[in-house]
Parts: sequence; structure tokens; C-alpha cells
Amino acid sequence: MKCPSCGEPESKVIDSRSVGDGIRRRRECVVCKSRFTTYERLQSTNLLIIKKDGRREEFNRDKLLTGIRKACEKRPLPIGAIEKLVDNIEIELYRLGKAEIPSSIVGDMVIERLQELDHIAHIRFASVYREFADLATLKQEVDMLVESKSRIPPRGQLRLISQEESSYPNRRGRRRNR
Repeated sequence: MKCPSCGEPESKVIDSRSVGDGIRRRRECVVCKSRFTTYERLQSTNLLIIKKDGRREEFNRDKLLTGIRKACEKRPLPIGAIEKLVDNIEIELYRLGKAEIPSSIVGDMVIERLQELDHIAHIRFASVYREFADLATLKQEVDMLVESKSRIPPRGQLRLISQEESSYPNRRGRRRNR
């Protein structure tokens, strides 16, 4: 591992901790004394994803992380929530014990977890994943989300409003506090 400050290939390990399915190591460069963190993860057996068109592609954690980050962009999510979500999906995929998994299974896992994490990110991801052709299909997805058993929104997020609540109140009936 090269030092990110000076490029020296030699460093010493100061601290090691187990994190999830890997090891976090705190290192110090032997030349410039700069400290940096590395993460080591066990390389699992190759997992192939079967795409919609039949192509097979090696599972790429970074590609999954990028897609979910785009859906969650500018959302009020706790730090590390997206990485944890991707970690959980990756662990579950390997736990299935199959060498090849259809991309639809991965997409469904993401949709399910995003619904629990953030409703807006769920809709954003679903609009790309399910290839919504028009506003009617987008509205169906939102309606399904509103009517789902998870009426309680994720922590820190406002709940979705129903059709009845969506009309604006009459301004004349309001009283002003002065």
C-alpha cells in the first residue's frame, strides 16, 4: 500500500479492527509519518449477474454503490447508511450460494431496502430500474408506496401525503398571528 501523501510503498500498521466482513487498518508512512486508513475485504468467489439481455457480468460492488448513491443524492440520510445498505445486499447475494444471479433479484433487493430507508430515493431508483414510460406508471408506484403497510416514513423524513391531503387549504380561512 503506497502512502497517499508521498507515494512511499513502506508503511507500518498502528491499529487493526474488524469491521463487518473485513479489517480496518490504521497505517503510518515510515518516511513522512503521514497516517492513513486502509480497508481489507475477503475476496469471495466470483459472482456473475445475468443482465436482462442475457449477458453475464461479474458482480461489481462499486457499480451498485454508485447507482444507489445517485438515487439518494441530496437526501437527509445518516452517514454510512448507503454503504451499510450495499454491504447487506452484497452479503445476502453471496449467502444465496449461487454462482449466477439475475439482475432482477439485485434490483428487487435494492428497491425493498430503499423503501425502508428513504421513500424519495426508492422512487428515484424505481423510475430507472423499472423504466417508467410515463407519469401514470410513476403515479402508480407512488400510490403503492403511500398505500403500503409502511405508512410510517423512515426516520427524519416527512410522510407522503394522500390524495385528500394534497389540496391546498383556503387562505381566507386562516388567521394571522401578529
